[in-house]
Amino acid sequence: MRNFVTSFLRDDSGASAAEYALILAIIGSGIALAAIALGTAISGAIDEAGDCITAPNSTTCKTS
Repeated sequence: MRNFVTSFLRDDSGASAAEYALILAIIGSGIALAAIALGTAISGAIDEAGDCITAPNSTTCKTS
C-alpha cells in the first residue's frame, strides 16, 4: 500500500490534462466576456437606430 501511495504522488501524467483544462477555461472566459461586451454594444446601436427612426430630428441622430 505504501508503494502505491508513493507511486501515485510521483505520477505526473495527469498534469497535461489539467493544464489543458485551465487554458480552455481561461480562453472560454475571454470569449464569454467578449460576447457579452459585443452584445451590449449591438443592443445600444439598435436602440439608438430605433430612436432615430421614431424621432428623426433628434440631436443624437446622425444625418448625412
